[in-house]
Amino acid sequence: MPEYATPDSAGMDVRAFLKAPVVLKPLERALIPTGLYLQLPAGYECQIRPRSGLALKHGITLANAPGTVDADYRGEIGVILINLSGEPFVVNDGERICQMVISGYTRVEWEETERLDESERGAGGFGHTGVN
Repeated sequence: MPEYATPDSAGMDVRAFLKAPVVLKPLERALIPTGLYLQLPAGYECQIRPRSGLALKHGITLANAPGTVDADYRGEIGVILINLSGEPFVVNDGERICQMVISGYTRVEWEETERLDESERGAGGFGHTGVN
């Protein structure tokens, strides 16, 4: 089962559920099963996020970070791991491979318009708010 590492952890650690180890060669990706199936309440999602320790120490991250599991999905949660390092990495059964965060979301209704309200920032983006 997913578990929180500390009382203030936002994400739960999720483990690989494998019959045999999976070797990820450099720049290779694989769908790793977790053995988890969820039924979330309407209005909630599950986000699958990388583990910082795997990324820093081994170059292992998620190919689609963050991954989203919708409330109406009923299949097994799979995690797309990718090896961005120059060395092979072995994923073993029971290894912590990602974090899971459950959160509520809001749906919006789009409204077409000819004009947007002015703001202090305006159209500035990509580093517009400063150098530091």
